[in-house]
This record gives sequence, C-alpha cells and structure tokens, in this order.
Amino acid sequence: ERKPTATQVANEGLKVAIVNFMAEQPNRLFSIAELVKEVPECNELSGQKVSALISQLMKEGKVERIEEKRKAFFKFVE
Repeated sequence: ERKPTATQVANEGLKVAIVNFMAEQPNRLFSIAELVKEVPECNELSGQKVSALISQLMKEGKVERIEEKRKAFFKFVE
C-alpha cells in the first residue's frame, strides 16, 4: 500500500496517451515502431520502453497482440 513512484506515475500518463491514440483508430493494427513515431508522448522513448508499456496494457486488457507474418502488432480493445 505504498504510493506509486514518480516513474510509475509518469508511466501511467504514457499508457493513457497510448490508449487514447489507439482508440482514435480502433480497427488499425500498430507496431511498436509506429507507436514510437506517431504518439507524440512516445517520440523520445525507446522501442523497448514502449514495448514494456504495451505489455502492461495487455495485462490490463486494454490492448491485444496480433501476429501477422511473424510480426507483432497491437490493437485497441474496446
């Protein structure tokens, strides 16, 4: 029952930004690279960091992973 760290609070903000961006185009599949480029809040982040945030969103049930031709894509879950 501790307070979240500054990093955890920042990560929550990033996850909200990612989900809101993906929700604008609910039928589109996004790669990690596209999210890094297209979500303004993620422009400065590494692909690895965005991937970690996406993993957290998948655990929360907000995003689903879809593989196409052995490449991972992510889709907003309504």
